[in-house]
Formats: sequence, structure tokens, C-alpha cells
Amino acid sequence: MIDTIRIAIQKSGRLSEDSLKLIKECGIRFDNGGGKLKTAATNFPAEILFLRDDDIPGYVEDGVAHLGIVGQNVSEETNKNVNTVHKLGFSKCRLSIGILREQNYEGVQDLDGKSIATTYPRLLGEYLKAHQVQANIHEISGSVEIAPSIGLADAVCDIVSSGSTLLSNGLKEVETIFRSEAVMIANKNLPAPQQALLDQLLFRIQSVQEAKNNKYILLNCPNESVDNIIKFLPGMRSPTVLPLAQAGWSSLHSVINENDFWENIEKIRQAGAEGILVIPIEKMIL
Repeated sequence: MIDTIRIAIQKSGRLSEDSLKLIKECGIRFDNGGGKLKTAATNFPAEILFLRDDDIPGYVEDGVAHLGIVGQNVSEETNKNVNTVHKLGFSKCRLSIGILREQNYEGVQDLDGKSIATTYPRLLGEYLKAHQVQANIHEISGSVEIAPSIGLADAVCDIVSSGSTLLSNGLKEVETIFRSEAVMIANKNLPAPQQALLDQLLFRIQSVQEAKNNKYILLNCPNESVDNIIKFLPGMRSPTVLPLAQAGWSSLHSVINENDFWENIEKIRQAGAEGILVIPIEKMIL
């Protein structure tokens, strides 16, 4: 029997879409049509389970799933005994406290004695305790944003991405208590075959992530400008320099980090670069 690794992901929503996209970018093919609750990869020893996000940490802790892709906020709130093995860089959001827009707010101590509605009582409780605030945590399962307007609570603590949901419900964001992104969690007692498969999967994920964070850049420049331009293009080891058919000119090929691109591109041009091409990288093996 071939050893497989079971990966639990959210069954619907943006996190599910991004998780499936990442798995496919890792070269793993599978059929997830027809509302399936489980599917098997066709070219990698893996099964994918489609679950409610709140259930994923528990399934991983119990070993029903070996791995899970879940929001860090959910993993921390459920407080299951799992390992966070990798941050995935998507589905970024924050857990914030919001109050009615017309209310004055001078600091977290203003929440003392107030009632706060949330689906994250553990994270909120830890934050309030750390700031020595005594507030009544009102745990509800959904529609948190309407709690102040119907008199259920004085404030809310909920996930915020753009803040538009708070604004549309007459609220303003006053405290950020936790920043979250998608993470991969793993059972703490993975058998050796599954640990080996996890290592393979992490290698692929890291290669995809490195590719997204970097761009392949090609340019032409006079030979006397090469040394100056190379200062801004270190590459993975060093740039490739090739002679052009036109005498006195070279072509430089390198890799540049996305975060450094706009800061350095003008310096590269001023140093004599022409005909600059920037190309996405599909995979990047370091």
C-alpha cells in the first residue's frame, strides 16, 4: 500500500480557492469538482479533505488529516495541539475591535466595563488581559458587525480585510489585536512516510513562493556600464553577462526581488541600461 498524506482545506470561500491554487502551482493535479468532500491527487501521494475551517485544527490534532491549511487566527483561537510548519503569505487579514462610528475613543482602557461581541473569545480575552481591561466577552457565531446597532454589545471584535464591512455597519476600527495569514499546520506525531511527503511539499511551496517574490530581468547596456549596473542586480549568485552582436554592448540577465524592483529600476536606467524586460518566474529552486 502506497503511503499518502491527507491535507485538509476549507471547503469553500477565498481561503479555499487560494489553497487549491497553491497546491496546483506545486504541480499536484486533482479533481475537485462536484462538491466532493475528499479527492485524491493523480500525480502525488496525497488526499485533500474539504472541511469547515473551524474543524481543520481538530482534525489535524487527531490525525484524521496529517496537514491543514487554515487561517492563523483560526489555528490560534481553537488552540489545538498542532505544529505551524509554514506561513503561506495569502489570505492576510487582521482581528480588530470596532465601535460605533460616533463614539469617542482614546485608548483600549475605554473598553473597560463594556460588552464586546466576537467569534474569537480566546484571542480577545488574551488581548484584554494583557492590557488589564475588564470587559464582558459576548460570544456569538455570526453577524458580529450588527451587534452594537441592535443593542447586543457595545463593541465587536472580528476579522477585517479592507474595513468596508465595519464601515457599512456604522462602525470604526479602533484596535488591531492579531494579524493573520494562511498557515500550514501539521500533526505533531507525523509518521516518517508522511513527514517525508511533507518535506517534499514544503520544498515545492517554497519554490513557488520564491518565484512570486522575484522577477527575471534582462537588459542591454554599454560595456563600461556593466560594473555599475551589477551593483543593483546581485542575482541568485551574480548576473549573467553576454556580449551582444553590436560591439561594445552586453546583455545582462539576473533575478531581482519584487520589493527592490521599483527602488532600483531607475538607478539601473540612469546607469545606462536600455531595453529592460521583466519576466515572471514560475518556479525558483535555491
